[in-house]
Amino acid sequence: MPSSPSTKSPLTLRIALADEDRATLRPLAVLLEGLGHEVTALAVTVDEASTRIAATDPQLAIVVLHRDDEHALDLIEELAEALDGPIIVLLEQPDAAFLAAAAARGIAAFASSATADEIQGAIEVATRRHGETQALSAEVDTLRGALERLGVVERAKGILMERHGIDERAAFELLRGHARQQGRRVVDLAAAVADGHALLPSA
Repeated sequence: MPSSPSTKSPLTLRIALADEDRATLRPLAVLLEGLGHEVTALAVTVDEASTRIAATDPQLAIVVLHRDDEHALDLIEELAEALDGPIIVLLEQPDAAFLAAAAARGIAAFASSATADEIQGAIEVATRRHGETQALSAEVDTLRGALERLGVVERAKGILMERHGIDERAAFELLRGHARQQGRRVVDLAAAVADGHALLPSA
């Protein structure tokens, strides 16, 4: 039975709850609401979880484990695909094998008792980890974009070197000069060259 919260969280989230036992969801929802969170969905089946996630767009989900490990893992996997936010698992006793399987399916944190302090602590850990993961993903995307742009410029330089019989530096200066004249980015002009468009003869 979840314990009563003592203080409200400064971080207010929209939270979805999923459990094989529907009767357990309401007391946990009351606890979370007492912490200041908004419980947007209560789900038991995998189909119900995906439907309610799509309808309510929660920021975080909590999956409660009782007896059926596979059902809980299926819920976690479905939530990980549907939810743009972290997942927490709540279990009565720590279970290393289950937690390893759950981590592979996408959980960000766990709590081993339904006390307000422990659940709020898990929420804060999961939220922080999710933010770090998103920041890392954005950095990777930025680096990937930079590498793609560099590849486009390198291909264009190679084309210009062959077409005009010039060296690498001269090819880049030709690109840059025409980009300035046309008010375009070097990478955009390089993409045009790589697509087969010829530059005007250099001055």
